Amino acid sequence: MKSSRLVSILLLLQTRGRMTAAQLAGELEVSVRTVYRDVEALAAAGVPLYGDAGHAGGYRLLDGYRTRLTGLTTAEAEALFLAGAPGPAADLGLGPVLAAARLKVRAALPAPVREHADRISGRFHLDAPGWYADTDAVPWLPAVADAVWNDRVLDVSYRRWREPTDVRRRLEPYGLVLKAGRWYVVAGPGPRTFRVDQILELDVLEEEFTRPDSFDLAAWWAGHQRDFHQRLYTGRAVVRLAPGVTLGRPVTVEGPPDTDGWVRATVPIESLDHAHAEFLRLGTGVEVLEPTELRYRIARTVAELAERYGDAARKQGD
Repeated sequence: MKSSRLVSILLLLQTRGRMTAAQLAGELEVSVRTVYRDVEALAAAGVPLYGDAGHAGGYRLLDGYRTRLTGLTTAEAEALFLAGAPGPAADLGLGPVLAAARLKVRAALPAPVREHADRISGRFHLDAPGWYADTDAVPWLPAVADAVWNDRVLDVSYRRWREPTDVRRRLEPYGLVLKAGRWYVVAGPGPRTFRVDQILELDVLEEEFTRPDSFDLAAWWAGHQRDFHQRLYTGRAVVRLAPGVTLGRPVTVEGPPDTDGWVRATVPIESLDHAHAEFLRLGTGVEVLEPTELRYRIARTVAELAERYGDAARKQGD
């Protein structure tokens, strides 16, 4: 919608300063020609917007010009209040800041939109970590966040899973990522990921670093996740799954269900040991067909369990 796009251009220039038509077009996923027309429309409406020619040129707003948030639609306001994450903000030391920001946004909204935003806050609450995940203590998170913001080098004592477990590392923190309730810092050189809760000691150095201009945190993290899963699931298993049984990751189903509703599927596995434990947890909801070694290992385990619990089962039957 054009009106929404005009507001987006206005807010982009307000928050980022000078931007070229090509940069605006990339952000809004429209053509440069469309940006030209939208800029003309904003200027005609009295917005103090100026264009500079040349290599360092672009569009900018008159210094000091600000706009209120009255352009938010009901859906945008609902999404904004639903996306507010008080838990992570508190971890970063920004709990009071987030609360103040929400109050300011709420006060700027028209009454009908404000009522919808309040309904969202009262009816939806986001709690990302799983039920059985312990809350990790992250005492160094505010310091890491401050270093990320100010491009400061960190000297940390870090605990990793392999020997030697406790190591010293020099980190250039590019960004923080919250994944499934756990904080990670993405840091150069590399870059690489480090769990913030595994930082034992931390010193913020006077040294500053220069982050690569081409580094995009969201894009890098997406690629990191793809690489992680490719490294993790190096094997394959062929199984039969009972109706309604899921494995929590994509599987390749081979053909339609049989007369009992079971499906044959190919499943990526991490290792025989991991798959052995994983499939046993599903009980009678899965039958392993391949690889043969995994099928035999599960069969041996089931036989041992049957022998161990056989007397109890017979007594229960009696």
